Amino acid sequence: MNVSRGSTTFLKVIIFLAGITVLALCIYWLPVIAVRDARVHPDTASFLIPFLICAYGFCITFAIVLYQVFKLLTYIERNNAFSELSLKSLMVIKKCTFAVIFFLVLGIVSLMVLAKVTGDDAAGPISLSLMGILVTSTVAAFVSVLEKPIKDFLKK
Repeated sequence: MNVSRGSTTFLKVIIFLAGITVLALCIYWLPVIAVRDARVHPDTASFLIPFLICAYGFCITFAIVLYQVFKLLTYIERNNAFSELSLKSLMVIKKCTFAVIFFLVLGIVSLMVLAKVTGDDAAGPISLSLMGILVTSTVAAFVSVLEKPIKDFLKK
């Protein structure tokens, strides 16, 4: 087994496990958390809808990114790293990063509204969301850097 093939196989396993985690989050944990919170705080139960929209939007786009990264690793294994297909995968990943940023900003706005209504302090979750935006922006910049050599290679 080649070293690069072993590395890509390891990364594929990690991506598969992350995908299973996201699937479990969407199917089991998010509805349980939402129902439990609605029972405990019935006066703010209407704020769960924006939270669930943000959470499911984030999970769906993250799952799409995981699938595209899995495809990209397959192209690398087949020595097609500099191909039109890998460029398309990178473009989808970049679009998904902007969608994730949108859902995080939407979550921040809904947290701020909820904090105004309830009088709670939402500084912790908002700062975590801002860190998520920073990380996602870094991924988008990294993907843009990877796109350039592939575009240059395909022009030749």
